[in-house]
Amino acid sequence: MKITVRIIFMILAGGMMCLPAGAQSGYTSHKSMMQKAEALAKEHSALCTFRSLAKTAGNSEIAVLTIGSSDRDSKPAIAVIGATDGSCLIGRELALGFAASLLKESATPGIKALLDKITFYIFPDVSPDASEQYFREVKYERNINAAPTDDDRDFSTDEDPYEDLDRNGFITMIRVSDPAGTYTESTDDKRVMVQADLSKGETGSYFIYSEGIDNDKDGSFNEDGTGGVSFNKNLTYNYEEFGSNAGLHPVSEPETRALLDFLFDHYNIYATFAFGPQDNLNPQQRPSSPIAPAQPSPQEQPSAQQGQMPPMVQGQFPMAGGGQMPSGSQMRRMMGQNRKITSVQKSDETIVKLVSDKYREITGSRGTPPVKNTPGNFMEWSYYHYGRYSFSTPAWWVPAERDKNAEAAFLKYAEENKMEDVFVPWTGIDHPDFPGKKTEVGGIKPFTMTNPPADKIEELVSKNYKFIIAVAAMHPELEFLDTKVENMGDNVYRVSLKLHNKGIFATCTEAGQNNLWTRLIQLRFEPSGGQKFLSGQKIQRVQRLEGGAAAEFSWLVNGKGTVSISAGAANTGTVTTTLELK
Repeated sequence: MKITVRIIFMILAGGMMCLPAGAQSGYTSHKSMMQKAEALAKEHSALCTFRSLAKTAGNSEIAVLTIGSSDRDSKPAIAVIGATDGSCLIGRELALGFAASLLKESATPGIKALLDKITFYIFPDVSPDASEQYFREVKYERNINAAPTDDDRDFSTDEDPYEDLDRNGFITMIRVSDPAGTYTESTDDKRVMVQADLSKGETGSYFIYSEGIDNDKDGSFNEDGTGGVSFNKNLTYNYEEFGSNAGLHPVSEPETRALLDFLFDHYNIYATFAFGPQDNLNPQQRPSSPIAPAQPSPQEQPSAQQGQMPPMVQGQFPMAGGGQMPSGSQMRRMMGQNRKITSVQKSDETIVKLVSDKYREITGSRGTPPVKNTPGNFMEWSYYHYGRYSFSTPAWWVPAERDKNAEAAFLKYAEENKMEDVFVPWTGIDHPDFPGKKTEVGGIKPFTMTNPPADKIEELVSKNYKFIIAVAAMHPELEFLDTKVENMGDNVYRVSLKLHNKGIFATCTEAGQNNLWTRLIQLRFEPSGGQKFLSGQKIQRVQRLEGGAAAEFSWLVNGKGTVSISAGAANTGTVTTTLELK
């Protein structure tokens, strides 16, 4: 099959979200990244642990750094995920850089106080098989792991990879001169190839292909290379059955299973921050849904089919004879009333707007170029299926210019910012599949449009570290207010108080309040020996409290002495108080 216009467009224009080849020597290989993560845990052993969770098909390690003071899994937590797309190398640097910055400042009063209240789970790289392609002898933007797959379903696996035809270490594009071609040189920059626009009276003179040959002679170029499955298409929300690079089924890969198992096991996580191509921290994406549409990676091939999974079944009903049937409210919760949502909930949108405003304030960023939705991506899964506040950003991009070709805009930006060696000049070659035709290799080098020069990493780490710390300070936090003990006579006492969320974030998302993987607050009232409990509920669930909101409770007790009251959940922390009845 021939490469379609849609594929070529993605290859040419898809990557303005996350780097320049000539200035990227400062990026860290996966092996070095794991070594640095382990070293951080050893150096700060009182605050940090390193844990290996799984190995990918390519034998790369999926690991997590846990940072916090005592009882880490019992305090509200944030998960920071690096490289949800393997071509966004900067996300890996920012995740590990965040961990290093946090530990470096852990002794300062502000960070010490934060780590007493908040835990951070940091996954430096969840797409290591893909990201490692940058450190290989031949570089090309890759978002798939090393699992062998028959992408073109011809009963052969990985039989048609890219080839470095000009032997420069980069996979770019080939253009073939042909009067019947559909591509022409851009009027913005003649180095750039664009599809001819018939509405403007343009005619094409080239065909465009990815750099390589048709190894299996099926008319398609490089359609079945090494690997694989894309982490960012393998999640359960809006999963695309039979989609390109989506996997045999949702969460089919060791890396996706390892991450999701960890997240589901840690009920204390209330928010996730991902570094990848999705973006809901910049205004262009926000108005209709803070869970922003996602951008296909440059080397992805689209699928004509797109479907949507039914909502996840996250629990099962009690077996017959296993106890009482659930109450109506419990049944609605177990069934996940209104669980199948496809747009952000109103109160959650308020928080996302606040956080995105904070992101632009701290980083100075401006709107990203428009992006397209990728089925099965992490950012949407984290909100819609995991039920947590979910934020994502590529962290760096080339500012878009209105009515200007993306590649041409990048080349102009590169020239203005003295980014050298980002383009391979079109050079003639002899191609076995195009005998007698003028064929040239060239184009923008891989990774250059999606990641910043290495000398920008430190600045980006600093800005994004400050941002996450600022948002972490908004965590849900409970306190008791207006505690009262009233003597009602005849040795009867009324105890009353308010449970107040003094944080900015709600105790859970509106999207997640009916999610079985979300813990609701439990309020517990415990009289002491010799007292008689008269009215109220000793143990009760407290529904979602938005930031600044409070709920009132009261009890009647017969007898003097002390009573203990506690309230909390893993994702909110727990508060306790003791009152004397006298």
